[in-house]
Amino acid sequence: MERRDKINYYLDLAEVVSKRGTCLRRLYGAVIVKNDEVISTGYVGAPRGRKNCSDLGVCIREKMRIPRGERYELCRSVHAEANAIISAERNKMIGSSLFLVGIDARTGNYVEHASSCSMCKRMVINAGIERVYVRDDRENYRVIEVSDWIKDDESLEGVMGY
Repeated sequence: MERRDKINYYLDLAEVVSKRGTCLRRLYGAVIVKNDEVISTGYVGAPRGRKNCSDLGVCIREKMRIPRGERYELCRSVHAEANAIISAERNKMIGSSLFLVGIDARTGNYVEHASSCSMCKRMVINAGIERVYVRDDRENYRVIEVSDWIKDDESLEGVMGY
């Protein structure tokens, strides 16, 4: 039996975490790891005690025809990366890695060109996370150095979306 490589192992965990998501559009799962120890996990869902989009049967952003990557202040959900960061101690996140998987809720396929939104990028930067691994398919992933998000600050250009 061939052993699963560590990066895909942690991405597999993030994929399992995504299954708890309650978004009608995208199911993201995030796992923060440092020194081969899982520090926290997070998935997409409404704040504790509030109704989820899956309970309501409607996505307000979709109803308003808002494109992917825009107007997240209207979204009912807290994103997977944010939930993972909220659940972890900052001193444990410094120098850590975040593993991110996005699944299209309707098709079950991996989200093409999945990435953190601009708000989550800011949280990842401030949390002290060093790199983000994003799954493209069952075996392949991209590695993003968070320092690149600092150097290539899309907010200075007013870039929207992903």
